[in-house]
Amino acid sequence: MQDQDRIAEFKKSVQNKFNIYNSLFLNLPYSNIENVGMLIPLLMEQSQKGLKEGLNPKEIIEAFFNGFADLHTEQDRIDFMFRIIQYVERQVVLYDSVEDAAFPKLQQHSSSLSLKDYFQLVEKNNSWDTIEKQLNNFSARIVLTAHPTQFYTPAVLDIITNLRTLINDNNIDEIDVALQQLGLTSLVNSKKPTPLDEAKNIIHTLRHVYYDAIGEMYTHIKSSVGNAQFDNHDIVKLGFWPGGDRDGNPFVTASITKEVMNELRVTLMKCYYNELKELQRKLSFKEILEPITNLRNTLYEAMFDATVHVAYQDIIEPLIHIRQLLVANYHGLYLKDLDLFINKVKIFKTHFATIDIRQDHSMHTVVMQAVLKKYGYIKESIEELTQQQLIDILLQESISLDPKDYEEDIVKDTIVNISQLSTIQENNGEQGCNRYIISNSEDVYSVLYVFALFRWCGWENRDITFDIIPLFETMKGMDDSRATMEQLFELEAYRKHVAFRNHKQTIMLGFSDGTKDGGYLKANWSILKTKETLSEVCSQHDVAAIFFDGRGGPPARGGGKTHRFYAAQTSKVANNEIQLTIQGQTITSTYGTKEQFKHNSEQLLTAGLSNSILDKEITISQDSRLLIEELSELSFKKYDALKHHDKFMPYLENMSTLKYYTKANIGSRPGKRGHKAKLELTDLRAISFVGSWSQLKQNVPGYFGIGTALQTMQQQGRFDEVKQLYNDVPFFKALMLNSMMSLSKCYFELTSYMKENEEYGTFWQILEDEYLLSKRMLLELSGMEILMEKETISRESIKIRENIVLPLLVIQQYALQMIAQHNEHQPQYEKIVTRSLYGNINASRNSA
Repeated sequence: MQDQDRIAEFKKSVQNKFNIYNSLFLNLPYSNIENVGMLIPLLMEQSQKGLKEGLNPKEIIEAFFNGFADLHTEQDRIDFMFRIIQYVERQVVLYDSVEDAAFPKLQQHSSSLSLKDYFQLVEKNNSWDTIEKQLNNFSARIVLTAHPTQFYTPAVLDIITNLRTLINDNNIDEIDVALQQLGLTSLVNSKKPTPLDEAKNIIHTLRHVYYDAIGEMYTHIKSSVGNAQFDNHDIVKLGFWPGGDRDGNPFVTASITKEVMNELRVTLMKCYYNELKELQRKLSFKEILEPITNLRNTLYEAMFDATVHVAYQDIIEPLIHIRQLLVANYHGLYLKDLDLFINKVKIFKTHFATIDIRQDHSMHTVVMQAVLKKYGYIKESIEELTQQQLIDILLQESISLDPKDYEEDIVKDTIVNISQLSTIQENNGEQGCNRYIISNSEDVYSVLYVFALFRWCGWENRDITFDIIPLFETMKGMDDSRATMEQLFELEAYRKHVAFRNHKQTIMLGFSDGTKDGGYLKANWSILKTKETLSEVCSQHDVAAIFFDGRGGPPARGGGKTHRFYAAQTSKVANNEIQLTIQGQTITSTYGTKEQFKHNSEQLLTAGLSNSILDKEITISQDSRLLIEELSELSFKKYDALKHHDKFMPYLENMSTLKYYTKANIGSRPGKRGHKAKLELTDLRAISFVGSWSQLKQNVPGYFGIGTALQTMQQQGRFDEVKQLYNDVPFFKALMLNSMMSLSKCYFELTSYMKENEEYGTFWQILEDEYLLSKRMLLELSGMEILMEKETISRESIKIRENIVLPLLVIQQYALQMIAQHNEHQPQYEKIVTRSLYGNINASRNSA
């Protein structure tokens, strides 16, 4: 019944509203080509019909032009296709706005448990003592990244916010005006954004959504606990990668990091000032006037001048004094409002969000080699040293690094950046920047190089106020992680550092490159096993393990249903804190409004706390582990064969949109690491890798190999064992359901013309065969008749979005076909491909 109510609400608040406003939108005269908006539904219908009949995109588009659009010159047709793309991009924005506006209504009929529901269970089980203790120490860290799939400008985000409000009010006249504004506002950047631009875009969301949402959420939790002494202001923490993540991004420099830190602090001061100004209108009492005015003046100065640094104590102490006066002399009037503000100050302090520094281990190796060469420890290569000699140098030698002594930019910038981090902490507080992440960690040196660089950049005689976090992302890195961490913990100098960091060790695993390297099932199974192993290693050394998960948008990049993922973690995995990245357009699609942020943050907390609250312990039996191991190896064997197929990389380069990701102005980061002339999979960034499969509507990294693995078990007469595994092991079930999500966004009819291609036809057929097999086997495994059968709202939303962008996808494939023919208008067709990336990325919401 609840599901039926939700479907009815979805149809009323999303589907019907979108149809109404879309018809209004498509009639707006945006372009020079008459009635272009009216032709979009017709093109969608012809695309659906044509693809089902086996026509290729070129045939569909040419038939459309000949039969429905009076356009005869190729240039006119090209202009028309650009107009279609512009309309479709804005249709996606409109649908996003309608769906986001309906979110609170849909949640009224949701089966997912809120914090309120969980607290009621606690009350029923009389287990407040246990839960309160865990609530006092538990936290969820949501880390916002700058991956190049989130590119709406603040102007467009403001239009979306306005549209959501107008749609809720059913204000048709103002919606008409807002849609006109949307049509005349550019959705794309005229040039590539800088890392600072990316940071400002996300800081816009911090200021207008998260500042209030986290404050209100904390107040709700505190009131629910019913303990006035509850003061876990870190229960929801914000992390921030734009401006700090230099992995593969040469444009993130020390000066950029400093600018972003200033932007975060200044923006927070604006939030504080505006809220204090509203409070002062209420706290109009004689004794409070002077302290509140003084604090306002302090904040006013700091919000306009980045060189003015206000300490946390300079803000919180006057507020505590004002609170004491309010309680003692003014009957606690407006105390609730003041306490809300005080809680926000205790949550955000002077940093707003913790900016993480991230760099690839290979870059640190370059830096270390230059340093050791300069100081005479080596002649040319680190390989000249034995393991013990190198460790002794890193932990014991005293060196003072000066960037002026080196010529290479990466060496200079690394030294400048690490040297400035102590100043950044002075300005924004230690929580402003206290984590250093090393990508592609595969051995003990990944951590020790960074540890030594800190020592040699100013921390020589004092404790390093940074968590040094290895990111074991490759299969090799995860396989060797146990030995790496054991060796680290056995080093006295490093163990002393961990003790100073509250006996906690944060570790990242897998991330996006894990799936790229090992395939979907093997990568995720390896991540879980490695978490269990490292939990044990840390426990043996009296260290609390904290796992930081790279959760991209789609399952292929670690995404999928987040609550499902965390609720399925086994009892062998340390559960001290949930940390995850929120990437690309998932920032706005999943955490973009106050209601969405609060709901999804609550889901993180309930997933992490569910074992305690529901008194359940998830374990995986030895037989089940062996079975998952077999399945993961079978799946990996199939994926690995594909990865090493001689057409794998050429197919991506020549038949997908891969090369166009670097041409689109959607991110500051290059599409690959390094400068090799020949593109190699190891250098290819996971975003463009996964995104290219998504644009093809093939989504290979999200399922490839699973069908073969399941079929092999069926042929061996063991499929009942796998069905039992699906029913008994939440982790395995979560992976299978996430793969279904990837499959549901596939549409091989779009590229079926490729099977006739002389060079790539056989390779394309391999992809489709595994898609069809995976779909059939997963439906049989789950007992479902259609993909995502029990996730009706998500399924219907995907269907609507896929229909919206179908004309855009057909145009994209048509343009790729014309480019392959070396058409005289090739530059314009290449621009069509590049522009068509935007709408598809946004429509999928978790496409890359």
